[in-house]
Amino acid sequence: MFFYRKKLGLGKQQKIRFANNIFEQDVIYPQTCFRFYAIEKTYLAFSTMNYNMKKIFLLSLISLSVSVSNFSYAQLKELDSTHYFASNFKGIENKIPRVVKWLDETHFLISETESRYVIDALTGEKDNSFKIDDDLRTEEGKNYAYVRTGSLHIVQDGKSSTLISNEPAIKNPEMSPDYKYVAYTKNNDLYSYDIAAKKEIRLTTTGTEDILNGYASWVYYEEILGRSSQYKAYWWSPDSKHIAYFSSDQSMVPTFYISDIDSKLLTVEERTKYPKVGDSNPEVKVGIIHPTGGATVWSDFNAKDDQYFGIPYWKPDGKSLLVQWMNRNQDSLMIYDVDVISGKKKIFYKEHQRTWINLDDNDRFRFSSNGKNILVTSDKTGWNHLYNYDINGKLLNEITSGKYTVTEINFIDEKNAVVYFTARGKENTAHKDLYKVGMDGKKLQRLTFGDYNHIITSISPTGKYFTTTYSNVSTPYKAALVSTTGKIIKELGDSKGADADKYRLAKTEFLRVKSDDGLYDLPLKVTWPLNMEKGKTYPVLVSIYGGPNAGTAWDSWSLNGPQQFYAKEGLIVVVMDHRASGHFGKEGVNYMYHDLGNYELKDYSTMVRWLVANGQADPKRVGITGFSYGGYMSALAVTKGSDVFSYGMAGGSVTDWRLYDSHYTERYMGRPSNNPEGYKTSSVLEYVEGYKGMLQIVHGNMDDNVHIENSVALASKLQDAKKDFEYMTYSSGRHGWTGNKRKHYNNLKTKFIYKYLLQKEAPKEMMEE
Repeated sequence: MFFYRKKLGLGKQQKIRFANNIFEQDVIYPQTCFRFYAIEKTYLAFSTMNYNMKKIFLLSLISLSVSVSNFSYAQLKELDSTHYFASNFKGIENKIPRVVKWLDETHFLISETESRYVIDALTGEKDNSFKIDDDLRTEEGKNYAYVRTGSLHIVQDGKSSTLISNEPAIKNPEMSPDYKYVAYTKNNDLYSYDIAAKKEIRLTTTGTEDILNGYASWVYYEEILGRSSQYKAYWWSPDSKHIAYFSSDQSMVPTFYISDIDSKLLTVEERTKYPKVGDSNPEVKVGIIHPTGGATVWSDFNAKDDQYFGIPYWKPDGKSLLVQWMNRNQDSLMIYDVDVISGKKKIFYKEHQRTWINLDDNDRFRFSSNGKNILVTSDKTGWNHLYNYDINGKLLNEITSGKYTVTEINFIDEKNAVVYFTARGKENTAHKDLYKVGMDGKKLQRLTFGDYNHIITSISPTGKYFTTTYSNVSTPYKAALVSTTGKIIKELGDSKGADADKYRLAKTEFLRVKSDDGLYDLPLKVTWPLNMEKGKTYPVLVSIYGGPNAGTAWDSWSLNGPQQFYAKEGLIVVVMDHRASGHFGKEGVNYMYHDLGNYELKDYSTMVRWLVANGQADPKRVGITGFSYGGYMSALAVTKGSDVFSYGMAGGSVTDWRLYDSHYTERYMGRPSNNPEGYKTSSVLEYVEGYKGMLQIVHGNMDDNVHIENSVALASKLQDAKKDFEYMTYSSGRHGWTGNKRKHYNNLKTKFIYKYLLQKEAPKEMMEE
């Protein structure tokens, strides 16, 4: 634009007016390139005109351009009910082919909707020499364990099946690495099964309701081992000679009672050993036992100490176990090397942070295949990075550093001493990219390409090739095969359909807003109203989660029916992230320490105010919605933040952190005894007097994670303050619910959005049946 103004020879003020004209047209019409082309072609004739002729020419040119733009825009088709209410965008959007698996170093299997085929990574072309049959789905010569309807089976060579037991009590079966045994728990005791002898072996005998062997207590399942563990708390050694397991005594943990009523009008009651903040946690011992039985070797820890244990790691030789230990304050991590024969321990690794250290189910260690090195991840610098240690726990060197976050180790090329990893924030905090770097930390190189968010879908067995699915807000998903030299070998798929340019779609943008203290460029992803008119204001719906290091605002493609329909209805739909969402590393997340809710709400409010000032948002019709931590933030927004947020939908919400579990809450907030002011200022209940809009409170009666007492407490406070609100509970609902109750919930939210934000009746088509 500035290039053309210079060539046209306009004066300073005329240049400004010309720029403004072009800019305003760019906002409304996407055909600016037509004008630039026309100006360039007519430059020679234009330069010979006098001032008045030039002025008339420019006005005519812009008028013609607008006419062409309007004509082109009018030819686009409108989406219909199939798109809006069935999210069927066939023709507009295609499915991306899926990489099933690598078959060898240079061939991988691709699956599409109606076909499967093999790609040769050397050429990028199909290789028809491979026979596509079920043999490509299994690994011959190996055995597998799985569960079917409560019955445990052994599947040998992917063909024959041997029934072990049909007891529903069997939980979490797992085959030993040598495929000779299966371990599982039953009635809170640990068992193994000798496949050759067809013999069940009971390894522990102390299991009760309060003593759990190889089976996790609730707080360990939810907060430390992860929900994917399904309460599994045992781990095979790589040589199959031992099983490490947690033995948990939860007799000292307070019991929480949950009650409901079933379809037969009978009262249903559940009891959960649930430690709230400040309560006693389970006492855990770390044991090691042989799969044929015998005495347990107990690791040299005092179970009575106030402590936590993370997922243990077996060393590659199976002779010792690395046990993660953390103090109750969660600011010191010690990893001990425990001998399998004696149970004696020695320090292997230690770390301390001024705030907290996560003790979760993410892999902290990655062993080299030769057993000589360990890659350790840590965010101790404020950013998650890789460190190279020897097998005895000696730091050799840091591998990565800087203000970006390593999210995954994808491959280690030991022959060439190169690490391949995924990271976010080096190019863009809302993008992930693949990189490689020497084990010595030198020669860092980005392997992915363009201004896109990359999802690395596979990497070849030798690390020579990878596949990525990539996009940004204006580019539909594409898939590509790339060599780890950075060369794009072949585009594997494009989700943009042949009819994509024939339809009028609402525009989605990824934007940045400066935080009120000027420290961070806060990210937000906005879908604008389809028929936006200059000077008119529109209601806003902010969708958030908001928890620590759990951002949802990514610069990636999104297209769905509700998004487009709400845009057609005139709603600005926004996904936004605060400074502690992960965009700015642990450095940003640390703002939450002893102060949950504060900076999240400040940053959300800053972004909404920007939308009011710059994005035609109606300050009187700003809504916010979220579930779990998102429900907490929604409730806090319409109370503490009611000068910005008028309407909120809060599902499964924590309303006071004194009501939530010990490990999660104390990680950020400490205990109430050492942070009483923080617990007060973070509580939604403290801000009810400021509430002046409308809040929809929703909870599942049987929620064993965030108990319904949170919503009951908030409802009670609102009632005492004589405030109006909406309230709905779902019988049998946990931390979420399915079936018709889920449809009812979705309809409830839709009606709320229409009533308070769009201020009209919700159309029947939007209701789920």
